[in-house]
Amino acid sequence: MSFAIHGLGTAHPPAALTTSDGLALARKMAGPDVRTSTWLGPVYANSGANRRYQVIGGAVVRDILEGTNESGSPFVPTAANDGVGPTTAERMALYSAEAPPLAVRASAAALEESHFAPESITHLVTVSCTGFAAPGVDFALVSELGLAPTVQRTHVGFMGCHGALNGLRVANAFASADRAARVLLCAVELCSLHYYYGSAADKLIANAIFADGAAAVVGTNEGTGWRLAASGSCLIPDSAADMAWTVGDRGFEMTLSRRVPALIARHLRPWLEVWLRDNGLSLEAVGSWAIHPGGPKIVSAAQEALALPESALAASRGVFAEYGNMSSATVLFILNRLRAEGAPRPCVALGFGPGLVAEVALFV
Repeated sequence: MSFAIHGLGTAHPPAALTTSDGLALARKMAGPDVRTSTWLGPVYANSGANRRYQVIGGAVVRDILEGTNESGSPFVPTAANDGVGPTTAERMALYSAEAPPLAVRASAAALEESHFAPESITHLVTVSCTGFAAPGVDFALVSELGLAPTVQRTHVGFMGCHGALNGLRVANAFASADRAARVLLCAVELCSLHYYYGSAADKLIANAIFADGAAAVVGTNEGTGWRLAASGSCLIPDSAADMAWTVGDRGFEMTLSRRVPALIARHLRPWLEVWLRDNGLSLEAVGSWAIHPGGPKIVSAAQEALALPESALAASRGVFAEYGNMSSATVLFILNRLRAEGAPRPCVALGFGPGLVAEVALFV
């Protein structure tokens, strides 16, 4: 048997940004030489992310837009941090404060659906690429949810937007190796902590699409619901410089070149067709798709490469429009929507991350 989903939960911060809010913030926070540029407007208008939730919201956003500093947040532009924003240490302090409660909420929802007692969980897998803390999210999940102190913990870190698929592979390995295993997987990302204040176009575009959220899955090696049947990975050639996630002095820095959609359009189908054939399937036999929306052009590139109808991307585009790109948590939001809709299986989940690497998971 393999990893069968018994519960899935999601959570997001309370504060939401619209595209107009995002553009107004960019006009205040971007590098001085681009704040009045004509190209920022179309970036937000065409982002496809109509609403994004983030921990940097509420009073902080009001301060930034009104030129005040009632919140005392390091994210409010000042003479000292103009064009660079908070230090990485300041951003990580907020990660330590904000990531654990969000992860706890998503995990509690997954446990509630599963009807498993928290103390019965044997393995805990955490996923995140937007922060580091120890003790961290895993410690908070154990203590706040009442998991057993003997729960076996594994962290999948800094793997980018496809991290949840890597985490599912780990969960599947535990469930397959131990019939008694009950696995809780939680992905939590606070992308807004790495808001970019400079003038590089690719990083400013990332500001317009990334958001915060958490998603969790509870599963065992037995069940009648959605079950992970196979997973795979493909490193796209000559692409190491096209997508990267680097720890800098002023946050984690995203590199996202214009070549990424074309690379996906060129290389995705030949690999995926072989992988599906090895698993006894064809593209035409796939019932539904959970494609991580790294951005509108990445979704369109995958659609073009696989010759998919618009309906096949409805869940991906819908989640992106309502929540933005929450990095690793996003694909679990999409799976949650597909499950709720009773989407047909088999379902193929796809994600793309630094490398450039494509990860795939097959659910039956």
